[in-house]
Amino acid sequence: MTKKMLQFIELKQETPVKRDTSKRKADFNEIYNEFITDKAKEQSSRCSQCGVPFCQIHCPLGNNIPDWLKLTAEGRLKEAYEISQSTNNMPEVCGRICPQDRLCEGNCVIEQSGHGTVTIGSVEKFINDTAWERGWVKPIKIKKELKQSIGIIGAGPAGMACAEELRKSGYQVTIYDRYDRPGGLLIYGIPNFKLEKFVVERRTKLLKDSGIKFIQNFEVGRDKSLYELRKKHDAILIATGVYKAREIDIPGHNLKNIFPAMDFLTASNRKGLGDKVDLFDNGTLNAEGKDVVVIGGGDTAMDCVRTSVRQKAKSVKCLYRRDRENMPGSAREVGNAIEEGVEFVWLTSPKSFVGDIKVEAVEVNRMKLGEPDSSGRRRPEIQVGSEYKLKADLVIKSLGFDPENLPKLFNANELAISQWGTIKINLKTMQTNLDGVFAAGDIVRGASLVVWAIRDGRDAAVQIEKYLQTKIDKNKSSVAA
Repeated sequence: MTKKMLQFIELKQETPVKRDTSKRKADFNEIYNEFITDKAKEQSSRCSQCGVPFCQIHCPLGNNIPDWLKLTAEGRLKEAYEISQSTNNMPEVCGRICPQDRLCEGNCVIEQSGHGTVTIGSVEKFINDTAWERGWVKPIKIKKELKQSIGIIGAGPAGMACAEELRKSGYQVTIYDRYDRPGGLLIYGIPNFKLEKFVVERRTKLLKDSGIKFIQNFEVGRDKSLYELRKKHDAILIATGVYKAREIDIPGHNLKNIFPAMDFLTASNRKGLGDKVDLFDNGTLNAEGKDVVVIGGGDTAMDCVRTSVRQKAKSVKCLYRRDRENMPGSAREVGNAIEEGVEFVWLTSPKSFVGDIKVEAVEVNRMKLGEPDSSGRRRPEIQVGSEYKLKADLVIKSLGFDPENLPKLFNANELAISQWGTIKINLKTMQTNLDGVFAAGDIVRGASLVVWAIRDGRDAAVQIEKYLQTKIDKNKSSVAA
């Protein structure tokens, strides 16, 4: 093993080369070139094969990272793929969009020792893209078809992960989704330069080829109530995600050309998919030639500023009320945005939007950092008398997401929700207060990462299967009696 691994002292850390900044700003293609086989083997060999693998511990899915790094270093890519996909329903997605700098790579032991982390995300992407290219990724083979059916509401990562796990056991699975394409945030919320849409579409096709049924343009409460779906299926999973944009209630917030982040990103992604988008085509949701101001500091804000650059905005500014060290988003994404010409206006908070009919400027306050708040980050405080204005033709609000009022939408007032509007579940069984109705993903935990949604979907599948098996056992007992 020592010949193949533990090479972090001799070999320097290398990531796949980024495409030239001037070229990547001009299109929506992914920004990293692919690892070649030899380079992936070399970088994998830097792994120290820790006795306590902190990379694995800090992965929400508990991915067996040291194992598939070792197999990659040894050139055993098919085995590496098999281990990678055994704990992750979308490893080719996570390799692209997970904030590895905050999770696995950020907790790598050799990173902590000053040698530079193993480039885990890039190797994960390489392994699984190779698997797709070589035809190793196959539809699920069902050993025994079961009669019990599960209805899943939401075709995002949590819903699709749960569906795949249940289908492996032979259950009949139907996914209901309000949009015209499956994938949820993966399709309409994340730009192509981070996640090209063919990656999601081929995964969706695999699930369809495995016998999972998708019903698109379906709204619970409009097309069928939650009660009607419960009658149709033996169990239900609610995995809708959270899409309701948080508002910023300051003077001028009703002016035109101020939009939530998802409106802007969805319009851009739909254009990339070849759809007709009136608000983009007439210039309303197109940043070209405009002074764009994005408010927020998370990964969605980074998606917005970098999309604006590619749409040829005149200028792109990102307002954030804390400093760079206290941003909630990926440091890697912030670095990419700065390379691409985004101007970050740190320690700045909007006070009002200025204009007659359309927004013309954002009046902002300068901020300073006070004592830490409950999150551990220093609390931003307004510097009195520090106001100034920033020119803006288009303002994008990226302040986070809240749940929609699902009991009202689903015509199911009896469905229990928390004080935050998320669905209440039994944390052990993942079941709601309604028998046979489960919930997982962001609609339970609040807006979070794709990798956590996948984890929640997998956990929900385990609990749903236990519930269904218990029902079978009860029926058998009653018949025997």
